[in-house]
Amino acid sequence: MNCGQIEAADNNLQMSEINIMELQTLGICVGASSVSAVQLAFSAEAAAGGGDETESLQSPVIVKRRHQSHHGNPPRALRALLDDFNLSEIDRFSVTGRRFRDLVNLSSISEPEAVELAYNFVKPPDVTSPAVVSCGGETFMAYVLDKRGRIADVLTGNKCASGTGEFFLQQLKRMAITVEDTACQSNDLKPYSVSGRCSVFCKSDCTHAVNKGVPKERVVAGLCRMMAGKVLELVKNLNQENIILIGGCTSNKIMVECLKESLPGLIIPESASCFEALGAALWAGGHETRPFPGINHLLNEGGGSFDKLPGLSEYRSMVQFKSIDRGAAKSGDNCILGLDVGSTTTKAVLMRWEDEAIVASVYLSTHGDPVAASRVCYERLLEQVNESTREEGISIIGLGVCGSGRQIAGLHGLTNGVVNEIIAHAEAAVYFDPRVDTLFEIGGQDAKYTYITNGVPTSYTMNEACSAGTGSFLAESAEEVLGVSVEQIAETALKGDAPANFNDQCAAFIASDIKRAVQEGIKQENIIAGLVYSICQNYINRVKGNRPVGEKIFMQGGVCYNQAVPLAMAAICGKPIVVPPEPGLMGAFGAALENKKRIKAGLLKKDNFDLSALAAREVKY
Repeated sequence: MNCGQIEAADNNLQMSEINIMELQTLGICVGASSVSAVQLAFSAEAAAGGGDETESLQSPVIVKRRHQSHHGNPPRALRALLDDFNLSEIDRFSVTGRRFRDLVNLSSISEPEAVELAYNFVKPPDVTSPAVVSCGGETFMAYVLDKRGRIADVLTGNKCASGTGEFFLQQLKRMAITVEDTACQSNDLKPYSVSGRCSVFCKSDCTHAVNKGVPKERVVAGLCRMMAGKVLELVKNLNQENIILIGGCTSNKIMVECLKESLPGLIIPESASCFEALGAALWAGGHETRPFPGINHLLNEGGGSFDKLPGLSEYRSMVQFKSIDRGAAKSGDNCILGLDVGSTTTKAVLMRWEDEAIVASVYLSTHGDPVAASRVCYERLLEQVNESTREEGISIIGLGVCGSGRQIAGLHGLTNGVVNEIIAHAEAAVYFDPRVDTLFEIGGQDAKYTYITNGVPTSYTMNEACSAGTGSFLAESAEEVLGVSVEQIAETALKGDAPANFNDQCAAFIASDIKRAVQEGIKQENIIAGLVYSICQNYINRVKGNRPVGEKIFMQGGVCYNQAVPLAMAAICGKPIVVPPEPGLMGAFGAALENKKRIKAGLLKKDNFDLSALAAREVKY
């Protein structure tokens, strides 16, 4: 049987002759990242099998199947999914999946049992598969099968999330690429090699690649090939012919094409994304099940297995959020432009030379293209300047650049004012308070600690690998896993009355804890608050470590716009914390201040930078 024939293996499940069917079942799977459901119809003869499971599964057909992400809210997603079904016509219900299935008031079976039933139902009659490989949002695993189609072993990859579906979607979003874009991508591109050993290393590889100008399509191809490698690693010691691939990642065209190169006769059932739900529906066809309790009584509230932490709102008095009066550009002003090109966001400020007032600023996503992000910053600064001056404009006599993309952005801007972000952030902190001696800075992809003596940074460090103490991990975990936008994190977290105490040692472990909390039915506000706590705990343990904390602590970086984070940091370190004005702009502002200092010291010459020319300057990679 060729690959095209195998991919249509369960095409016999046609939506025809439904009128002669007398028993209908609904199988539901609540997974780590998604919910799915399959409605089956059985003939009267098959349903009257006298309790014999084999006979009862002879002639069902699929009436309907649905699959969708639950974004960290299984109850809401499950209710929405069931709205697509006419529940009054369904006779039996069954649920499978992770811990959350224990909170659903329906008969349930384990995932391995559901996989066995679905496998024996969809496999071609002349094929025996050595394994069913599940490629989901959180984990990849292989169910090793014996010759009877029974599960003999379960193989799982390491805890790291770098090869999973959710991680893949997160990286696409960081590069402003849609899943539909990848489906149209050519398979002939040379993949850019990215690490599969650790999600943090992989994310860094992707960021550094696009910052260097590597085409995003090559990076995406590299991600897909890395994911395929995870699957191949799982099955390396198995017979690799006629393996069945299931899970949401089966829609990843490039990954599947990579796997077909190494796995002869790869089978991808039409029901791949609803495979376990199909098994649950099949099981219900041969068993009496609990009656449907009604939508309002479908779920039990979960208590959860995590320890509880104090609510973040208890620490409001320990954090001071400073503000500043913004200036406005005036015709004839001499200004310094500060640019902070980070892995996640790019920031820019115009600082007036005379009084060091910020007269214009921009904060936007980098989207994996530091030059393009810089050009948009220049355009928006120009719009603000034109709006406030309306006459002869201003003169920009210096351009300071910091951040992970500073080298390529500095080359594009034709400036010698490239500075280290440690210096830039310290310069900005000291500007607002000369007494500051400790600086906590959390950015999109890295986190830094700086100790300042007499206004000069004398000791500093940053996260060496783990991203669990960074802004991107917080944002991605909240939005991709829990469906909470960056703007909603603080409001949601501050509502938590009993935040869950999550693991703080590794991004993958924290992500697993979040999934477990979701499956246990813990309220979303307590999960978000627990996530905020874990970000800060990871920073204290893995970035600051045993380094000293002085008397005046500043906390800055874009993550501090989320006011829940400084509150959690104050709760953990037990000391008052000051958040400076515009904490996300402090790198850009510090770059401008340092640029001015170097000009005054004769280390840099005054120049003439034109915003219009900078915005229009193209770079061909």
